[in-house]
Parts: sequence; structure tokens; C-alpha cells
Amino acid sequence: MSQVVFVLVPGVHLLDLAGPAQVFGTAADFGHPYRLAYVAEREQVPSAQGLPLAASTRWPELGPDDLIVVPGWRAPTLRGGPLPGSSVLERLRAHHAAGGTVASVCAGAEALGLAGLLDGRRCTTHHHLQEELAARHPRAVVVRDVLFTTDDRVVTSAGIASGIDLALHLLAGRHGPALAARVAREMVVYARRNGNEPQTSAMLRHRSHVDDTVHEVQDLIDARFTAALPLADLAAFAGVSARTLTRLFVRATGGLTPLRYQQALRVERAEHLVGLGATVESAAREVGFEDARMLRRLRARAPL
Repeated sequence: MSQVVFVLVPGVHLLDLAGPAQVFGTAADFGHPYRLAYVAEREQVPSAQGLPLAASTRWPELGPDDLIVVPGWRAPTLRGGPLPGSSVLERLRAHHAAGGTVASVCAGAEALGLAGLLDGRRCTTHHHLQEELAARHPRAVVVRDVLFTTDDRVVTSAGIASGIDLALHLLAGRHGPALAARVAREMVVYARRNGNEPQTSAMLRHRSHVDDTVHEVQDLIDARFTAALPLADLAAFAGVSARTLTRLFVRATGGLTPLRYQQALRVERAEHLVGLGATVESAAREVGFEDARMLRRLRARAPL
């Protein structure tokens, strides 16, 4: 069981909280053992949008696989905003020191800064607060105009909707991009955005569309990309003709047929295996090619 603990500060923004909570809650609906908890220094916490929130004043026992998230709060300036108490800051420090991950959304980065966790690390926050964060924590490396950053189990995001991107990124790191893509699709967030990196996963690069038929076929290919998947079988699965599936697929993905999409997944996985020390030949067999010749030809092409 991995726990995700949200620290609620008075004036917390609802979407800063609800976005990441929805991501991990949806992953739990899909069978991944996440348990969500909400802690605060008092049992009722007013939100920035006026909705009161209930929280526990007792922290659960945490292990290194667990995550603490500090959602942002209404703060025209960090100096004048509500701040977590010393006990919360000590919890953040202790959890990170024990091997756990801490994350923030928007102004929540201030809590990580006060805990000393931004010192010497890359971080970000809402663009209105970036300069102040850098001034208040001069040892932090504040990165401007990115959605989120990760540095040594300290994860920070720009604010509001970027908390969803942060949570999907953490899911992809823990469970692979297929789960992140499935959760994003369930949340109707098809265009999952990366922080300041290019879209490196083919499973995510070609998901920025709203065609349910193509998403269903992509789900199947994602799960079985090392196997032979004839176009006729994919079309039968989708309940359309092979010609219709190809047309829909090309339109939705920006030019890829189902075969080309499967090849992109195979090449990407093979590149990862080679990077871990596998030979090209063994990587080719691992991802479903009969030999390395096709893999070499596909690697020589422009990325899909």
C-alpha cells in the first residue's frame, strides 16, 4: 500500500488539491494500492474557494514508498500567505531523509523551501511567485516557465492544473507510461504535458486526441506491443473494418498506422534495454522482433 498524504493549509486552492488526488484515486480504481490521506493542523480547513475541508490532525505512519504533497494556497505573496507550522516542516524533512518523496503544487513550494528541501535543488512554482521564491530561498535553483521539476525526490509544480501533470509524471515513473496514459484518458486529460522535457514516451506522444476507438486500440497495443497484432484482429477488437481503423488511427495520431505505432513502442523499449546494457540482438528479441535487422532499420529512421 502506497499512501499519498496531502497537507492542507488554510486557503488551499481546491484544484491544487483535487487534481493530484483525482490522479492517484483513479489509479487506485484501476487496482493500484493507493490510499489517500488529508492532514492539517486543525480538523476543518477553509479553502480559497470557500468550501470547508475536513482533515485529520494525526499523521499516518509513512514509509519510503509513500508520498507527501503540499497543495498551494491563495498567496498574492509568499511572505504574507498562510504557512505550515514547524511540525509539518519537520515531517517533510524526516520523510525525505527516510527515502520518501515530497511534492508541492504552486505556493506549496514555500513549505518545501522552509523545510530546507529546495536548497541546491531545481524547483518551480507559479509564475507570479517565482522571483519571490528565489529571493526567499537563495540556495534553491528556481526554474522559470516550466510545468514541474524533479530533483532527488523533491517534485515541484507551477500551480493549479500543473498538479495533474506532476501526479501523472509520478505515476508514469512508478508504474510506466501506460498507466499514466490510461489515467489521463479516464480524466479526459488526453494531452499529458511533461515538465521541461520533450514528450519522450510514444505512449504519451500520440495520445493527444479524443477518439475513443483509437484510444481503445492503443490500450491493447500498449499492453501487447511485443506480440504479433494483425490489423484485422485490431479492427475486429474495435468493431470496425481494417480500412476504417487505419483511417481513424492516422487522423488521430498525426500520421501513424497501428503498425507504425506498435513499432514506435518496440523501438522505444529496445532503446531503453540497450541503454541498460543489453545487446541490440537481445533487445530486438525481447521486444518482439525476430532478429536485429528490423530494429536497426527502424532505429535509423527519424523518431516517430
